[in-house]
Amino acid sequence: MNQKVLKTLEYDKVKEALLPFIQTEQGKKALLALRPSSDYDQVATWLNETAEAAMIERLHGGIALPDLTDIKEQVRRLKIEASLNGTEIVALAKVLIATAAVANFFDRIQADDMADSIDALQAKVEELTLLPALTKKVQDTVDENGHVLDSASSALASFRRQMAGKEGAIRDKLASFTRGKSARYLSETIVTKRGERYCLPVKVEYRHQVPGIVHDQSQSGQTYYIEPQSVVELANDLSEVRVLALAEEDRVLAELSVELADHQDDLMKNANILGQLDFINAKARLAKAQNAMAPELSKEHVVALNQAWHPLIGEAKSVKNDISLGQDYDTLIITGPNTGGKTISIKTLGLLQLLAQSGLFITVGRPSTVTVFEDIFADIGDEQSIEQNLSTFSSHMKNIKGILEETNENSLVIFDELGAGTDPAEGAALAMAILDRSAELGAKTIATTHYPELKLYGNERSNTENASMVFDVETLQPTYQLLIGVPGQSNALAIASRLGFDKTLLDDAKQMVNPEDQKLNQMIKELVDQNQAVKEERATLEASQKQLEQEKNKVEEEQLKFEKDQAKLMMDAKKRANELVSKTKAEAEKLIKDIRNERLNNGGGQNKLSEQDLQKQKQSIAALHQSDKLEKNKVLQKAKRVKELSAGDDVVVSSYNQQGTLVKKHKNGQWEVQMGILKMLVDEDDLKKTEATAQAQKKKQKEKQKKQKLQRTATAGHTARVQAKLDLRGVRYEAALQDLDRYLDSVVLANLSSVEIIHGKGSGALRQGVTQFLRSDRRVKEFHFASANAGGDGATVVTLK
Repeated sequence: MNQKVLKTLEYDKVKEALLPFIQTEQGKKALLALRPSSDYDQVATWLNETAEAAMIERLHGGIALPDLTDIKEQVRRLKIEASLNGTEIVALAKVLIATAAVANFFDRIQADDMADSIDALQAKVEELTLLPALTKKVQDTVDENGHVLDSASSALASFRRQMAGKEGAIRDKLASFTRGKSARYLSETIVTKRGERYCLPVKVEYRHQVPGIVHDQSQSGQTYYIEPQSVVELANDLSEVRVLALAEEDRVLAELSVELADHQDDLMKNANILGQLDFINAKARLAKAQNAMAPELSKEHVVALNQAWHPLIGEAKSVKNDISLGQDYDTLIITGPNTGGKTISIKTLGLLQLLAQSGLFITVGRPSTVTVFEDIFADIGDEQSIEQNLSTFSSHMKNIKGILEETNENSLVIFDELGAGTDPAEGAALAMAILDRSAELGAKTIATTHYPELKLYGNERSNTENASMVFDVETLQPTYQLLIGVPGQSNALAIASRLGFDKTLLDDAKQMVNPEDQKLNQMIKELVDQNQAVKEERATLEASQKQLEQEKNKVEEEQLKFEKDQAKLMMDAKKRANELVSKTKAEAEKLIKDIRNERLNNGGGQNKLSEQDLQKQKQSIAALHQSDKLEKNKVLQKAKRVKELSAGDDVVVSSYNQQGTLVKKHKNGQWEVQMGILKMLVDEDDLKKTEATAQAQKKKQKEKQKKQKLQRTATAGHTARVQAKLDLRGVRYEAALQDLDRYLDSVVLANLSSVEIIHGKGSGALRQGVTQFLRSDRRVKEFHFASANAGGDGATVVTLK
């Protein structure tokens, strides 16, 4: 990427906007080294890293990093086996502590809700070398200001305790001079220090009243700072212990320096990785501050910026425009009045393309597409650029000549006021020739011009499109709106008319205008009016469509709510009915039990209910039970299916009105959605399946139901093969008779003529119950106990009608 275009398009000013978000010296170095890349994979990687950092910024407030200084000098000193002082060790300690903090932060967010969502940044974090033992030792040795702590060694702690005791004794001794009669000798009743020695401020006239060593004198000469003779010996002892303590501090720092030297490469590597994370984090924070968006990357050299604005002007002050190149046309010619926004439009295109190729988000209001150019060239020389100083025609031509010599099919070329500064006819011809050459070279080209000839050029040349900056003749103000597909019209006469020029003068001027130019202007005016009408109609239709969509959604929500409420009422009613049925069933079972006991006690009776009739009555009562299970409730099933989402579904994110693909569901209930290269966590209520996904799932559900139906049919065919023997041993009385009833139904359907019922002997209650049941059953022709060698009265052989 040529360096000249970076200056022309004010690339470094955007880099300066990144600086406040950088926390580390290594991050600043990464920022200084930042240049747009012409490697597609590299750009895609950078943008992905920024997207992951933006997700962390949105969900967790970003990657927290302390202010880290450059440790290059400290590491260099470790390599030559130098002993570091406390301040130098603190710089290394911050790197150790930050390394552990960042690793723990990523472990936490991975376990929380971002597993597999930040793979690129996680890979960088995994390259960090954790040194927990060394980190703890450094923290136990020095504080944040570089002072050696008492915990560094037991000897140092002992020396410092001795120092504290001796200092206390000295202070107590000197404090006695600040009280009583001795106080009158002092200019102030305080104890002070001079050169690590404790002194008293003695008035000059009383210096002989306080014998001792004079360490200093005040500027006025009225006070002597005297160390009384009575504390000199104590002070000497204190100095000796202080020397020992300082020697111990030096020993501790030297020992720690040796340990740090063993990990000098790890420390440098960690510092570099932290700097990279800091830089990526800064890009995400700048994107948030600018309300910028991740672009899509095109391999076909297509650029489509939607609602774009210049990042150095800011969203609030900018007019957003759609700018595209490379899809329907490769050359775009923008015409329009001075100060109408032509130059800022082409600068916006060039700068946003540079930023995207640097891994930065771009300032657009809607999802947009950029590409990766091998090089970007710009010839922009006007008073709006402080940095540009190419103002003469010859300078422009020299610059353009160099551009055309280096341009190829992988280039973006930007021309501002192409051909200006010379005779209009020759300038227009030269401009068209330059555009033809750029097209022959295969470059994507955007140019601004005043020449009317280029409007016709844009209309006649293939792969070329006209555009213009709209000017409001009513207010005599530019609107800064870019209108693609329509060349700019001349507004000189209209402006003069609005300013009150004499009508005769204006008529004379119109007579002098080329009739072809008048026709062209009239055609452009009609195109502009039509375009405006279409825009207004489209805006009206979009508003109506949006309102209809909202009303449709509202009706669907109300309908679903009504159906859910109705289903809930039905379920509540069924539950109440089931309670009554359960109560009735319990009473009926008690009654049946009493009747059965009476029949057993009385040996049965002809006029009493048969066992079969009793079972059928019981089944009739049980049939009154209403199912309130969800699988049998179609309304609730429908409500559930509306929100059923699964990984791989294509969905629409309602708040962004953008389509994406579900990646996975996180623990907090949010879904991770892939929208282009950007991954986002979105609330489930903000998601709606696309129509295609819904239809596909509906088709899949029908196929599943069909398959289940076939399986049930096959199962039914399998179960139709009924065995000629039923074993009721071990089955409770009530359940046994119900099984017997169902078994006889199966036997009749299977056309079996004779079966065997095994009920065992036991107490005889089950045998008697089976006998009574068979006696009253219309399906039974006759029955008798089995032969002695086949079970005797433990089994009954039944012949069916």
